[in-house]
Amino acid sequence: MAKELMMNDAARQPDMVSVVIPVFNEQGNLDELIRRCIAACDGLQSPYEVILIDDGSRDRSAEIITAASENHKGKIVGILLNRNYGQHSAIMAGFAHVRGEWIVTLDADLQNPPEEISSIVAKMRDGYDVVGTVRQNRQDSFLRTIPSGIVNRIVQKSTGVLMHDYGCMLRGYSREVVQAMLQCPERSTFIPVLANAFAHKVIEIPVGHSERFIGDSKYSFWKLINLQFDLLTSITTFPLRLLSIFGGIISVFGIGLGLLILILRIFWGSEWAAQGVFTLFAILFVLIGAQFVGLGLLGEYIGRIYQDVRDRPRYFVRSIVGRD
Repeated sequence: MAKELMMNDAARQPDMVSVVIPVFNEQGNLDELIRRCIAACDGLQSPYEVILIDDGSRDRSAEIITAASENHKGKIVGILLNRNYGQHSAIMAGFAHVRGEWIVTLDADLQNPPEEISSIVAKMRDGYDVVGTVRQNRQDSFLRTIPSGIVNRIVQKSTGVLMHDYGCMLRGYSREVVQAMLQCPERSTFIPVLANAFAHKVIEIPVGHSERFIGDSKYSFWKLINLQFDLLTSITTFPLRLLSIFGGIISVFGIGLGLLILILRIFWGSEWAAQGVFTLFAILFVLIGAQFVGLGLLGEYIGRIYQDVRDRPRYFVRSIVGRD
């Protein structure tokens, strides 16, 4: 990683814009994505590069990226990973090879228009380290918007940074923030939150949002659940603290209920106590459930520790095309 950082500094170009786009099975969107990105970046009046990271696609995405890098020398760079590592790891692979002073991340599905790149770059040139975006008139279903709203509230409470749309990947980062993120070795990385930990000036701007150009979202319901666990356990230990509070409340409730049963037994006799057996079973099930919840959360954190202690690379680059 240190070698990558030194290489990046050697190739650093002032006022250059690097657009980093993770790609996974997006062959239907790539031609339109590349055309619109080049058109948007040509209007910046600055040198630029569009870095497309193929995250182990099983369709023709890698071939299209390779062909585009040959047809648009100096503008399109392809980074081909050997398998699928996930969106955020793919973006970190792109970050490790950027040469620009200003870095913009973008999804490949064209739901966030590339034409917004100029607005983000303008804000970064005004001195902002991180430029977040808020999607206007979202075209996603409620199965995506409701969990997204919950996650945004959790992140706001955990980090203390009041940003309203952490799920939108159309964002801008200064080179200093990107270099700081590259020095963080943890595998479970949620880039928008990690960036805010190093940013001095942060701002949000409204951006458009469209229906997906072609194909379906690569985030299934199960992947969204996994993403929420990764996010929650990578930014805070609050769930463990909450678990302790919850366990204390249940214990107090159990003690109080035990005293109540004892008093009723004294006044109503042992026959009444025998009829309360199922109540005790219900209490037992509540306690057992709480223990399993606690073990699950502990397992999540221990799993993260295990992954980080092994210190394996986040990704493996198979080849880079479009760059000397």
